[in-house]
Amino acid sequence: MVIHNRNKEIVNKLRKCLYDYSEVDLAKTIECVIANNAILQFSFPFETLESKQELLSRIFNPLAKAFVGLERRDTIVMSGNSNNNSQWVGCCGYYTGSFEKPWLDILPTGHQVSMRFHEFFRIEDGLIVEIQAVWDIPEVMMQAGAWPLSPSLGREWHVPGPATQDGILTSEHNDVITKKSLDIVSDMCRSLGNFAHGGVEAMELEKYWHPNCSWYGPSGIGTARGIKGFRNWHQIPFLKALPNRIGDTNKGYLFAEADYVGFTAWPGMSMAISQDGWLGIAPSNQEITMRSLDFWRIENGLIRENWVLIDLLDVYNQIGVDVLGRMRELNKARLGIFED
Repeated sequence: MVIHNRNKEIVNKLRKCLYDYSEVDLAKTIECVIANNAILQFSFPFETLESKQELLSRIFNPLAKAFVGLERRDTIVMSGNSNNNSQWVGCCGYYTGSFEKPWLDILPTGHQVSMRFHEFFRIEDGLIVEIQAVWDIPEVMMQAGAWPLSPSLGREWHVPGPATQDGILTSEHNDVITKKSLDIVSDMCRSLGNFAHGGVEAMELEKYWHPNCSWYGPSGIGTARGIKGFRNWHQIPFLKALPNRIGDTNKGYLFAEADYVGFTAWPGMSMAISQDGWLGIAPSNQEITMRSLDFWRIENGLIRENWVLIDLLDVYNQIGVDVLGRMRELNKARLGIFED
């Protein structure tokens, strides 16, 4: 549909300003493409912005000052219709630059740095009316040598874009392929819910996932390869620690274009941390919610790649753990600051 490529062009104006960062151009573009009453939701510690002007003052200008030569690189740009007749554009990629000044009290390295992002834009009448964005801030901590969290079970690395190198979608919508992709992911998500009644076998992972699939989790969880890797390095610890999790794609926004499917919600799941805990978090039975923003790529009727970002800092914040504060304590040794 023509409307979806038009929507991507609206977001592309922001992307262009962030590829070769220009504060002046970005300020003008924000005024032109974002509604004055837009809902602007970013990951912890930014949370919901009070106005679109804060996109400059709180979000991008501080990042550009720290990441000198700030450059945005998108690996997936897709669009489609979701529930309630909403129209979304989903972007996956990373910000990069030379990390030369502190950012969120993360100490600079002087080297090139990268930070993954998943950003979703809801469009109405030619304007962006909502943004839901998760930035992998823990990834920056890791590169800066100030890791305050437990070790990742999966592989930590520079997560790649699609193996097929076709994530920037520009062709006209193919409704047949798009519906097949959406159905596969929708059925897979529903099948995951069968675990509570029938265990692992009831989830039918082999029915939906390619044997050589890659699951690209956030820093703190890492990447898992294949169904066995996915189960060992993410799913088993997740299910054991959060057995009463409740996730409903109908409460978020699931949409597809060609071989790609995106999902965003703020939040998308609720649960209690129990059993033996999760990611080093003690099993306090405390209720939490989770922001998880996802992209899937379908290949020959199976999920071959899945990019997942979870706002882990928000999870820790809900249980009263100040991750950024703990990082500052770690930085004392680097700065030569010690309390008497």
